[in-house]
Amino acid sequence: MTSTETFEIIVREHYESLFRFAMTLTRAESDAHDLTQQTFYVWATKGYQLRDLSKIKSWLFTTLTRAFQTGQRKQFRFPHHSLEDILQEWPAPSSGLIDQAECSQVLPALAKVDEVYQVALALYYLEDHAYKDIAVVLDVPIGTVKSRLARGIAQLRERFSQVATANQE
Repeated sequence: MTSTETFEIIVREHYESLFRFAMTLTRAESDAHDLTQQTFYVWATKGYQLRDLSKIKSWLFTTLTRAFQTGQRKQFRFPHHSLEDILQEWPAPSSGLIDQAECSQVLPALAKVDEVYQVALALYYLEDHAYKDIAVVLDVPIGTVKSRLARGIAQLRERFSQVATANQE
């Protein structure tokens, strides 16, 4: 099998899950596509360094997470617009990739959770990663992953209870 065929197989197997994860991080379809493409570009240029091919998925998610974090740091240092100004211009997520009922409730609530907890929650609940895999992607101990999940869940519960209270009034 040629390296091109191997690359195409890897893209086919992992593109959709990487894109969904990128959507939970960026909340913008074009940014999610860019982040996913950047991840596969890095794989194309540096993937040969991975000796254990059974760890491709973790490697790709780690690369995507780091690319997102690098972009966030740059955006923080050099902001263009506030999120509220451009939120109305963002396209709605594709209904083929994200369940609309779930999206209308979960993703806005997840967006309000502290960013440090968002990534862990998205990897665990939306991408079905194990604690160990999340620890590898985030480069933190498993205990930290469990802590971030617990705190993120607490924040989500608080958001949903606020919504429920507002709906009852």
